[in-house]
Amino acid sequence: MTFLEILWNSEAGKWIMTFLVSMVPVIELRGAIPLGVAHGLSIPGAAFISIIGNMVPVPVIILFVRQVFKWLKEKSSKIGRWIVRLEDRADHQSRMVIDYQMLGLCLLVAIPLPGTGAWTGALVAAILELRLKQAVPTIFVGVCIAGVIVSWLTYAAVHSGL
Repeated sequence: MTFLEILWNSEAGKWIMTFLVSMVPVIELRGAIPLGVAHGLSIPGAAFISIIGNMVPVPVIILFVRQVFKWLKEKSSKIGRWIVRLEDRADHQSRMVIDYQMLGLCLLVAIPLPGTGAWTGALVAAILELRLKQAVPTIFVGVCIAGVIVSWLTYAAVHSGL
């Protein structure tokens, strides 16, 4: 039995794995809630731990991503090209935030689709140099809305027999 199987087979492990999966970029709580439910957590429990996990990287991203990107661009041209594409995507997403201010940031995070979410919201907030005290609560509200949407979709899938 592998370490991951042992973890998924314990109650604490289910919570820990759901928490960790929710911190992964792109997957975030969109994948963590259904995964946690599939492994036996209740929908409210999976949503709660996924929201917390999804928020953990947000302040770190806002505070340090610009410096990390700058350092990585200097170290590797290949990584630098990938970072430029990532920054361009975030810059494209930032137009909604610029137009609608904090509501735009909240909506960017709340829509549970690829290319949106807490990581993208934090990256946009960093690029726009938004202050933590503005960005973090706004992103949190967006993550909570996304959590409700994904929980509802998970509930619908579970109860429809999918």
